Amino acid sequence: MLTCKMPAQENPEAWPFNDAEGEWKSATATFTKETNGASYGKYSAGLSTMLFNRGSTCGACFELRCVDHIRWCLPGSPTVILTATDFCPPNYGLSADYGGWCNFPQEHFEMSETAFAEIAERMADIVPVQYRRVNCDRSGGLRFTITGNSHFYQVLVTNVGLDGEVLAVKVKGSKTGWIPMARNWGQNWQCNVDLKGQPLSFEVTTSDKRTLTSYNVAPANWQVGQTFEGKQF
Repeated sequence: MLTCKMPAQENPEAWPFNDAEGEWKSATATFTKETNGASYGKYSAGLSTMLFNRGSTCGACFELRCVDHIRWCLPGSPTVILTATDFCPPNYGLSADYGGWCNFPQEHFEMSETAFAEIAERMADIVPVQYRRVNCDRSGGLRFTITGNSHFYQVLVTNVGLDGEVLAVKVKGSKTGWIPMARNWGQNWQCNVDLKGQPLSFEVTTSDKRTLTSYNVAPANWQVGQTFEGKQF
């Protein structure tokens, strides 16, 4: 799976998505044999438009359990914790119960095969599930992966604890003040300021309005493609 790639087109009627933490809600789930999971390993999932929220839900954690299907759900209804890492695009040429699982307004998880097998039989094509938002249990600090070029600076923020959902990011070079960054897609944030040759600090705010500042995370000689680790919530 990719890490929170923004779709080319989305349905604005699906926004905003607001889910009270701890409340179980109904959805469906399938799995994909692609198990890379980007920076979050194999316990990951793509979200339908209704859940994706223009990419802001990327990095958020969900607890899922298979329910109400004697044949496909594993005994005892075990749960699994997933990180949202991708967008599951709609397919309006197929019905919502046969191939068009991610069509609006369906709430659907396209899970990694490893995660799916912990709650349901692999032979199942689609299963009913219940889900709820949970805090993310992360090891290590926030990770900042730098991409772009001298005219287009971008950073991917991953491994975010607490609710895992980043609301705002600011960057500061040694020669600048704090610069608000714009969401490019998912948890990729951009600005058009040339920060080459400056050590970089980051300020990250999550959707529950908590802010964390990591000073001088990247040294002055940072290069595009490198990942640096900051503090953790």
